[in-house]
Amino acid sequence: MSTKTGTPRDEGPAADTGSDLGAAGSQLSTAPTEDVTLPSLGPLGWARWFWRQLTSMRVALLLLFLLSVGAIPGSLIPQTSIDPVKVDQFKSEHTTLADIYDKLGMFHVYSSVWFSAIYLLLFISLIGCIVPRSWQFVGQLRGRPPAAPRRLTRLPAYTTWRTDAAPEEVLGAAHRLLKKRRFRAHLDGTAVAAEKGYLREVGNLVFHLALIVMLVAFAVGSLWKSEGGKLITEGDGFANSLTQYDDFKSGAFFDTDTLEPFGFTLNKFEATYERSGPQKGTPRIFRAHITYFSGADGKEHKTAIEVNTPLDIAGSKVYLLSHGYSPEVTVKDGRGKVVYKGAVPFLPQDPKNFTSTGVVKVPGAQTEDGKRNQLGFQGFFVPTFGGKGSGSMFSQFPALDYPVLTLTAYHGDLGVGSGLPQNVYQLDKKRLKQYKDKGRPVAKMMLPGETMKLPNGDGSIEFTGIKSWASFKISHQPGNGLALTGAAAALVGLAGSLFIQRRRVWVRAEADADGHTVVELAGLGRSESARLPEELAELALALEPDAPLAPATGDDGPAPDPKPGPAPDAGPGTDSEDPAEPTDSDGPADPSEGARA
Repeated sequence: MSTKTGTPRDEGPAADTGSDLGAAGSQLSTAPTEDVTLPSLGPLGWARWFWRQLTSMRVALLLLFLLSVGAIPGSLIPQTSIDPVKVDQFKSEHTTLADIYDKLGMFHVYSSVWFSAIYLLLFISLIGCIVPRSWQFVGQLRGRPPAAPRRLTRLPAYTTWRTDAAPEEVLGAAHRLLKKRRFRAHLDGTAVAAEKGYLREVGNLVFHLALIVMLVAFAVGSLWKSEGGKLITEGDGFANSLTQYDDFKSGAFFDTDTLEPFGFTLNKFEATYERSGPQKGTPRIFRAHITYFSGADGKEHKTAIEVNTPLDIAGSKVYLLSHGYSPEVTVKDGRGKVVYKGAVPFLPQDPKNFTSTGVVKVPGAQTEDGKRNQLGFQGFFVPTFGGKGSGSMFSQFPALDYPVLTLTAYHGDLGVGSGLPQNVYQLDKKRLKQYKDKGRPVAKMMLPGETMKLPNGDGSIEFTGIKSWASFKISHQPGNGLALTGAAAALVGLAGSLFIQRRRVWVRAEADADGHTVVELAGLGRSESARLPEELAELALALEPDAPLAPATGDDGPAPDPKPGPAPDAGPGTDSEDPAEPTDSDGPADPSEGARA
């Protein structure tokens, strides 16, 4: 009596494998069966062929790759929807290349015809892939594992032994064992058929569904988004209306009339910096203290916004971007009347130490005799001046340690009444004259509290103090939550499809001529894996107490251990001398035989 373990070879032709395995060799996945029949001539046949190609997984992967490649120009080439000024500058600097880019839609990649075509084809391809696979998977869940093939020895993992237990007892014990290990199992004649690993296909389907969700989220986020920026000085506020934004852009389907009512006031900006060491000047505290409300009659609440902690309000997020300084000035004209008083934001030219520039425009000024005399001041501000003799007007530190404001005075026509839009941070000097005193331009470096007088009694400007300003981005991205959900589901589905193996196991128990029961265990996986023989070995060991190895007869000695695993090569006559061996071959099975994965 002998026990044979391992993977025997099949000496018969591979063409007989399918007939031997029968239903057991059916697909272990829900991938659509390839139909090699060419479509019939005619529009309907070609349409069917095109649809099959479009909904195949290889075409879906190709379209996904094309979509990724197509998005690259959108990050390298200036986009009209993001920065039209840079687009105009690019066109003026690269006239020939700009014409080619314009014809290819490179300045509006994400709304171009070719990018939209790839996006829609990918969307259709994924839906065409997922729907038939889902129905096929539902059919597999409703069905039973296929019956055992006629010759289990042809399967990649196989083991067998004899026992004195009755076949019915062995099959009952095997059925209970497989059920306990979460196999779907049922008795089929003299064998138990079981299957496990359905979560692999569930993960595959979830992954493809998640890709569709992410595509939908991308479309929603692009078509219904809105985004704007606002610079606010301490003490000033913002209300969520189109006129309040410094810049604003939105998706094609966004309705500006649907802006949610909310607003906030910048009470104080708090910033501290590292004062020594290699990180000198690095911000340690960077916080905007605000009071906000939501709704037309909403109650006010106080909170703080930091760089990585935006304010979530009314479906939008308010991000803190940057900050700077707004020197406070008081301007009097030639009549001695205060014509301007307030804080003027200066924009940093040095983002580390906040050397800043700005302008003060006073369109309502008049001369001493009442004539119209608009005033303009070009300014230069440093929060920490190096001091006279330092040889530099650049700031030495970002905090307000030694603030200095330098102003150069102009008068004439500011051009604010022309009806043309102007940059509030630049001074149009086309119709302005610079003040001069004894042939020298009128300019002065001032500390807080100092005043610069204008020639001819045209007035004065006083540097009264300093406030901080902060810039905010107000973003409404309706597709972000959906995209995050899709990305998380895609990772979970991908992990399931990669690490869970779909496999089938059969246990057959039949009486032989000597009155013993021959037990056969065989397994078949979707792909080759070392885990399948190990799992089959564990099942055999777990079944051994209910189907113990029959004692050896004759002079052969004790029976070998029935643990499954690779068996040593047997002699040419070994299997032929064993009438209980249910196989006609003694070589390892071809891994390609069995189920089509």
